[in-house]
Amino acid sequence: MINLTNVIKVILTILFFLCLADMPYGFYQFVRFAGLVGFAILAYQAHEQGRQTEMIIYGGLALLFQPFLKIALGRQMWNVVDVVVGIGLLISIFMKPKESQP
Repeated sequence: MINLTNVIKVILTILFFLCLADMPYGFYQFVRFAGLVGFAILAYQAHEQGRQTEMIIYGGLALLFQPFLKIALGRQMWNVVDVVVGIGLLISIFMKPKESQP
């Protein structure tokens, strides 16, 4: 079943993998903004579903990718981050979330 969470994860994954190519600087700015918005939505949805660990992870990723106070990691390190986060998002699509405990 297609849901908003999986669509966001797939779109972000594609954008992160495209960052490995030599793109104009504006594309990277767009990816940072899309990452902020996408991860903020994922964090909110995780919070609504009581999955606190996922909420913290997505919130941290939203802060990492936010475009306002840029984190200068260098091109090679950002490529590693993009690949690791992209693979993590793909894996999370196929993992069944654990039931939250009240």
